[in-house]
Amino acid sequence: MKSLWYKSMAFTHSHIMASRRHPQSRVLIEVDEYSCNPTQAFTFYNINQGRFQPPHVQMVDPVPHDAPKPPGYTRFVCISDTHSRTDLLQMPYGDVLIHAGDFTELGLPSEVKKFNDWLGSLPYEYKIVIAGNHELTFDREFMADLIKQDFYYFPSVSKLKPENYENVQSLLTNCIYLQDSEVTVRGFRIYGSPWQPWFYGWGFNLPRGQALLDKWNLIPDATDILITHGPPLGFLDWVPKKLQRVGCVELLNTVQRRIQPRLHVFGHIHEGYGVMADGTTTYVNSSVCTVNYQPVNPPIVIDLPTPRNT
Repeated sequence: MKSLWYKSMAFTHSHIMASRRHPQSRVLIEVDEYSCNPTQAFTFYNINQGRFQPPHVQMVDPVPHDAPKPPGYTRFVCISDTHSRTDLLQMPYGDVLIHAGDFTELGLPSEVKKFNDWLGSLPYEYKIVIAGNHELTFDREFMADLIKQDFYYFPSVSKLKPENYENVQSLLTNCIYLQDSEVTVRGFRIYGSPWQPWFYGWGFNLPRGQALLDKWNLIPDATDILITHGPPLGFLDWVPKKLQRVGCVELLNTVQRRIQPRLHVFGHIHEGYGVMADGTTTYVNSSVCTVNYQPVNPPIVIDLPTPRNT
């Protein structure tokens, strides 16, 4: 039933697009009263609004890797959290590769070069990449603070000379790298951002609430595909070991109330691998690595109708 439901959803995107036209005035998203307690937020909105239950949301089966692509569609291959473990990864056919961050262990230039070489071996027409919390050298403020510390939490990174990582993004020559920026590919407007709620002192951390909302406010209203490293609240963000929801409440509200993209790709929470949908947006947690950092989760394939004006 799930795969049939997904197919019916995929073929009604013209109807969905008609319903997601944005008014001229920008929808204002404010900091949620439960912003700093995502587990409590999930419980409150589930009990009072049924926000995360059918028919509002559904689990979805991704497109099988060997399924033919429908005419007039673009095939997206979604991965994240590969953590320098791509050697045995079997990559399926597709048009656009999306990597939602954590492609290295620590963001060392040698790791970035290895990842870039792997990207160069892939046949996709477009390859779009964002950073995650493990790409430490991509976060300039993090690196500046790290070097000032007396105790180096990441010794192999803190020993780097600034000239060795200041232009680390330039090592990604085989992809389109997005960091709070956008690109239009095959008629799809795609925006990428690496930030997530504070997580154990790694890179691209921000406090929950206004600081993260300020980043989400940069996302254009008419974004078709959103790539963030971390998940929104309630969508593939459950951490069983801690019995907690860890997604961002402001990101959820921004996605559902303002942007309403066709596709939202993320990772970060390895335990959340899978696909969900709310009738307007398909949510993909594309973490390749498990919670034990075993790269066994296959890439997730999603087909979307290519905009007619392409």
